[in-house]
Amino acid sequence: MQDVAKEAGVSPQTVSRVANGSDAVKPETRQRVEAAMQRLGYRPNYAARALKRGKFQDIGVVMFNTATFGNSRILDAIISSAAEDDYSVTIQTMRHGSERTLAAAVERMQKQPVDGVIVVLEERISDFVGYKPPRELPVVLISEGAADYCPTVDADQYGCSTAIVDYLMSKGHKTVYHIAGPATSRAAESRARGWRDALEQMGAPVPSMYIGDWCADSGYQAGVALAHDPECTAIYAANDQMAYGAIQGLQSAGKRVPEDVSVVGVDDSLVDMVPRLNLTTMRMRFGDIGAAAFSMVRRQCEGENVPTGIKTVIPTELIERGSVRDIS
Repeated sequence: MQDVAKEAGVSPQTVSRVANGSDAVKPETRQRVEAAMQRLGYRPNYAARALKRGKFQDIGVVMFNTATFGNSRILDAIISSAAEDDYSVTIQTMRHGSERTLAAAVERMQKQPVDGVIVVLEERISDFVGYKPPRELPVVLISEGAADYCPTVDADQYGCSTAIVDYLMSKGHKTVYHIAGPATSRAAESRARGWRDALEQMGAPVPSMYIGDWCADSGYQAGVALAHDPECTAIYAANDQMAYGAIQGLQSAGKRVPEDVSVVGVDDSLVDMVPRLNLTTMRMRFGDIGAAAFSMVRRQCEGENVPTGIKTVIPTELIERGSVRDIS
């Protein structure tokens, strides 16, 4: 800073103000200081600034998997929101073979220079109920269930299922078959529960459930099997990849969609990947979930109280295309 001050002909305090983005510097002075910084190769020492301020301007994000459609969209939104507020993002994954608990994940992240942590909980973990974050480190959960001591945000996984069942039943179908996600998934569990409860509340038969793995091949196998069930006129798959696979399986077995069987998916993940996409789906607003999670953790980092014990619900949206037939 002394070298830059001498080069620019200003005081070290003025250099500090420019480096920290203060408005209390005349534009021509700022330009002179910035030119001197560039000539001398000056860069702010962020580690030193963090020690002085007591903040790192960095948010940690913990995920089980960064490659899935929903997680990648959530992560992209967190990174974009962080950049807008001059924050960085540090990413870690729940490693297989390690202790997969909230306590372990947050403890690992505490070793990094972060001001707060967002944990994307897509699987069940043993210490969700009653987990208390460290007093000095804000923690936000993206989770289907509300946490007692952490702010929580997610889509309405249960409600999206009841809405899909209501929608298909309103089209004249006597029941709805379900291709669920893997048993380890909290979202899949909630979607399956919503499907079953909706059918039971309507007094409709509850067919056997098919268990998939979020991938199109598992949907394909279920579609082939369901093509031979004469009672099956409507299928709700827990994500779009399995729904698209189910359509291919039905068609390979001689069934038409939607003339013979209607199909609905969840997430709207194929819209930019499959040409002439004709799949009706329940869109998940993953970007809004990530942005809301970042806002919650940033506000806590800045000393604001964010309510715990309740879940902020990001609404879903039915996107009607051409894979559902009204048979009423």
